[in-house]
Amino acid sequence: MGFSAAEQAAMRRALALAATPGVPLGPNPRVGCVLLDDAGATVAEGFHRGAGSPHAEVDALARAGDRARGSTAVVTLEPCNHTGRTGPCAQALADAGVRRVVFAQPDPNPTAAGGAATLLAAGIEVEAGLLVDDARAVNRSWTFAVEHGRPFVTWKFATTLDGRSAAADGTSRWVSSAAARLDTHRLRSLCDVMLVGTHTVEVDDPLLTVRDDDGAPLPQQPLRVVMGERDLDPRRRIFNADAETLHLRTRDPHRALAELYARDRQHVFLEGGPTLASAFLRAGLVDQVVAYVAPMLLGAGRSAVADLGITTIAGALRPHVTDIAVLEATEGDEPNVRLTLTPGHPDAPQPDGTHQDGED
Repeated sequence: MGFSAAEQAAMRRALALAATPGVPLGPNPRVGCVLLDDAGATVAEGFHRGAGSPHAEVDALARAGDRARGSTAVVTLEPCNHTGRTGPCAQALADAGVRRVVFAQPDPNPTAAGGAATLLAAGIEVEAGLLVDDARAVNRSWTFAVEHGRPFVTWKFATTLDGRSAAADGTSRWVSSAAARLDTHRLRSLCDVMLVGTHTVEVDDPLLTVRDDDGAPLPQQPLRVVMGERDLDPRRRIFNADAETLHLRTRDPHRALAELYARDRQHVFLEGGPTLASAFLRAGLVDQVVAYVAPMLLGAGRSAVADLGITTIAGALRPHVTDIAVLEATEGDEPNVRLTLTPGHPDAPQPDGTHQDGED
């Protein structure tokens, strides 16, 4: 049948509703819904505000009341077909007398999928795939985690021009500029896990919180996670009351991600040192790289990443660049360059997948 102009406009609006500022990035997907009458005019709108709150379809139906009968529901995600904290949205749409449902992304979660079939069985017209790539982008980490059974991993690091993350004496404050550090906090706020190794906690004593321009922690904080088997001093700043902290006593990246996925975590921000980064890269568990490059030369010092087991140029990992940004200079700083990359091209050699000691 295809999609009308009104349905396309409604889907763009539904995507904007799904991405409403302040809506949690997880553990539930962000979803928007717009109800249209036969003339293509908006009857009601709704969006999901986080776990335990009404789903987008139910929110829109409640606002529409009796006007929902005979309408077209335009939804960013296939209506759910299961009962959790709330009932199945597919059944709610059928009970409300909706005539047609247009959705963007099929639900990849086997527990919730099947809404389209339920709607069709109820005699409701169903069309899927409208602006599906845009819908997947709204819930990139959630979609990835459900489809892969593990969180999406972003590895962030700061480096000098010659690939050093710290000087020979161990000092690393500050390799990156103030603007780069502020940008890092923006990226941290998009994740639900901050991950480092025990060595980083011992040496750098990081807070690992998301902070505002004045350095104050924000109300919503990712889970702080330390990975490694050694005991840690409970007086380290990562154990303060600013955010929740978890110590995963393992050096296996696969096991760490499995534990975090079991805790409904979907996006890990990897900020550990070179050994931890190497362990995740060698395991093939880095999905995005964010590198802040400072116009600085050290000539010696700690490398940004440890041994990857690569001995020839032909075996080099070759991440491809998806974005380049120059972060403006602030007082006392030079401009830094932020590179965003995906860690490999389908034609490029891949890591060997062997495990390396991930305690960092």
